[in-house]
Amino acid sequence: MKRHLATRATGFTLVEIAIVLVIIGLLLGAVLKGQELVESAKMKNGANDLNGMVAAYNAYIDRFHRLPGDDGPIATLTARGGVWATVTLAGDNNGVVDITPAQVFATGGESVAFWQALKAGGFISGNAADVGVTALPRNAFSGLIGAGTGVTPAAGAAVLSVCLSQVPGKAARAIDTQFDDGIPNRGSILATLAVTGANTAPGAAAAGYSDDNQYTVCRNL
Repeated sequence: MKRHLATRATGFTLVEIAIVLVIIGLLLGAVLKGQELVESAKMKNGANDLNGMVAAYNAYIDRFHRLPGDDGPIATLTARGGVWATVTLAGDNNGVVDITPAQVFATGGESVAFWQALKAGGFISGNAADVGVTALPRNAFSGLIGAGTGVTPAAGAAVLSVCLSQVPGKAARAIDTQFDDGIPNRGSILATLAVTGANTAPGAAAAGYSDDNQYTVCRNL
């Protein structure tokens, strides 16, 4: 008499499928939480960039009784010795930091002299001999930190500001809310709509923030 061996059905049981789905859910949750933490860290670093530059600007004035970038002539700077000997540019010492909106993330005017002076004075890190766009610090969003005439508000005129380029909408709104009123066209924090991935010069202030866009965010000095 022949005996037939029973064959076990292949495939996953409902319990096994449930376990797999739970694991996938946990992994997905961890990834999303990690992305949230990264975005939060960048926003905090962006806020710290603005705070640090405002502090550096005021500390320079306290020490030298001159404006960074406007300080000069060059012989006055290099005579201070040490790292000051590597500085290549100076301002005209007319009491105004001459940096137009178009020069905030570029060269021209007293832009490079501004950053060379802050570095030579030890107020920010970096090589005081850097020239061109290389002289500008990088920000947490892979953009640049610039200084000059900032974003034009809905009412009033643009003033000397420190600016961050390539700031995502969510981070721009959070930074504005932290320091000001969360509205991009008024207050001490102003933002202009930027071209994604570009260091867009400050311009007219945006009416509102969208998570789908990037912004140039400026804080009054």
